[in-house]
Amino acid sequence: MSVIGEEEVRGSKAIFKEISADDEDQQPTIIESLCMSCFENGTTRLLLTKIPFFKEIIISSFICDSCGGSNTEIQSAGKIQEQGVVYTLDIKTKQDMNREVIKSDSATTRIPELDFEIPPFTQKGSLSTVEGLIDRAVSGLEQDQAIRKATAPEVAAKIEEFVEKLIKLKDVETPFTLIIDDSSGNSFVENPFAPQRDEALTVTHYKRTTQQDIQLGLKADDDDEEEEEQVEEKPGNTIEDMRNEVLQFNTNCPECNAPASTNMKLVQIPHFKEVIIMATNCDSCGHRTNEVKSGGATEKRGTKITLHITDPSDMTRDLLKSETCSILIPELEFELGMAAVGGKFTTLEGLLKDIKHLIVSKNPFTLGDSSNPDLAGKLQLFGKKIDQIIALELDAHIVLDDPAGSSYLQNVYAPDPDPEMKTEHYERTFEQNEDLGLNDMKTEGYLEGQSADR
Repeated sequence: MSVIGEEEVRGSKAIFKEISADDEDQQPTIIESLCMSCFENGTTRLLLTKIPFFKEIIISSFICDSCGGSNTEIQSAGKIQEQGVVYTLDIKTKQDMNREVIKSDSATTRIPELDFEIPPFTQKGSLSTVEGLIDRAVSGLEQDQAIRKATAPEVAAKIEEFVEKLIKLKDVETPFTLIIDDSSGNSFVENPFAPQRDEALTVTHYKRTTQQDIQLGLKADDDDEEEEEQVEEKPGNTIEDMRNEVLQFNTNCPECNAPASTNMKLVQIPHFKEVIIMATNCDSCGHRTNEVKSGGATEKRGTKITLHITDPSDMTRDLLKSETCSILIPELEFELGMAAVGGKFTTLEGLLKDIKHLIVSKNPFTLGDSSNPDLAGKLQLFGKKIDQIIALELDAHIVLDDPAGSSYLQNVYAPDPDPEMKTEHYERTFEQNEDLGLNDMKTEGYLEGQSADR
């Protein structure tokens, strides 16, 4: 199995090359294909490439010499992300129309102000701008207008009126909202202020539903029935047994797709609660990943932990960051939303290095054709400031804000209070309960409700 995995990795490196203007060997594959407009043969060019610090993509371009028709699209050749993502952009200026957008096939595009929605899998993926998305929507609506005017003039008139509204959006006379909801997690909206927080852009990660997994081809329709049949109660699997046992189950490597194994263990954190630690190690390509899940219930109140970093030993403090925890560094005017780096059980230094890697190294618009020198300079400066915080050359605070109360930062003075660390408990807002799925959760009064219905 390991030999096959290594061959697959070598093959992927040979096929997908990074975008480079100096690479003369990176030539597109030319295929003769049928034009769907005039039904004559045209030419399709395929380029398998890799956007630096992003992922592998397939760029295709079709040109028909007979009718002049053309078409371009982009397809993701990388893995489907573990969570879906929703980008909500408040567009207030014309500069916002120039933001770069990667929209995959599985993304839903919405403009609530016009009750406008482009369902998933109805458009091919594209690398464009906000203005380009609107132009593409206008072109799609105008495509069959000549036929509609002849067969359904009332429908054609309504579509023309709606197209005018879409075109007016490009002038940004009134603010509007653009929402891109991608269950595969492979879409992206540019933040021109990175690494600082963008007040106009909200990024939310979520767990896919079973129906979305079926749409993406990750699960068959009958998987739920098979899982229910395989669930059996086994005597002796108590909580105490799980604490002393490392569970292992088979999976596939998220990088090379070779067979791998994931280890899972229930751990009791002193002065806190139980957590589940999961780690995956691939023998084929060496990829390693770890994730932490809370093993207890959602706390009644949220928790906000503020640490003033004053000593080198602070970098070795144990830290548990749950998926619902946001990270703030006030001195850098930096905020990282929940689920951005997933659940982690690490040290403070490890978390800061993960933040630097996420913001500086994995940003898809720092290199290649989409690179921006000003943005790249800001990101490099941010990375240097993170290094200064780790080396205690820059005075800083780190804030862990978890509405679920499932995050933890080690108190080295426990059980006595830590003079440099402040822990606050607060009541969650309605919006925070909504994000955690608590507003619609009903755990009491079922019998009374059933009696009333009868």
